[in-house]
Amino acid sequence: MNQWLTLFQKEILEMWRNFKWIWVPITFILLGVSKPITTYYTPQIIKSFGDLPEGAVIDIPPPSAAEVFIQALSQYSSLGVLIIVLSTMGIIAAERKSGVAAMILVKPVSYLSFVTAKWAGGILLLWFSLFIGSIATWYYTGILFAWIPAGDLIQSLLLYGLWLTVVLTLTVFFSASLMTPGIAGFLSIAIVIIFNIISSTFSTWLEWSPAQLTSYANEVLLSKTVPEQALSTSLIAFACIIVLLGFSVVIFRKKELAS
Repeated sequence: MNQWLTLFQKEILEMWRNFKWIWVPITFILLGVSKPITTYYTPQIIKSFGDLPEGAVIDIPPPSAAEVFIQALSQYSSLGVLIIVLSTMGIIAAERKSGVAAMILVKPVSYLSFVTAKWAGGILLLWFSLFIGSIATWYYTGILFAWIPAGDLIQSLLLYGLWLTVVLTLTVFFSASLMTPGIAGFLSIAIVIIFNIISSTFSTWLEWSPAQLTSYANEVLLSKTVPEQALSTSLIAFACIIVLLGFSVVIFRKKELAS
């Protein structure tokens, strides 16, 4: 356990040195708060720059607070996924390429501890950034529109965060399997996009798909109830995370022993 904590602390420190603890949360905040602000001021922006004829009246029905918050969260399932992949794709591959991983593993360090400590560091950064960004978005949505109940906020964030955790674990898997961070990132994004397209196209048959977690999170905000499929989908998402993490350790061990 002491070995794992040492590796985990090393990963946290490395993220500080790379400024990830600064730019990732700030990016999540900017992605989140931009939606309620632009939505609220859209009529004024159109009026100022739209070159409308004299006497024209702009009457845009204001969206509900839940709709605004959903639009903000959708930024995390698109641009947020890109940020997660970019900040994680070299978490193992870069150290393998530079030889740092080999130097660490020469000591009595287990492959399981090495991979899971890095994964845990990425998870901590992800959930911290998601929480900070969502709280800022919730605040601006409440100030400009209406306040979303804290219970609905927490439930929706748990579902969104679980899906983003699957994405991060997938990226760690490719980072452990490949030595080139760019290829690991490209494959991660490609699979997430394909998975999202298939899940949305065949949503009736793929209600259990982890990619549906974002839809269930939106439904929590709109209907204020948790969908029946959310529990089974969450369990499958947890299973995917465990399987991907297990394969990451096995493949990383084989790659390192082979080299």
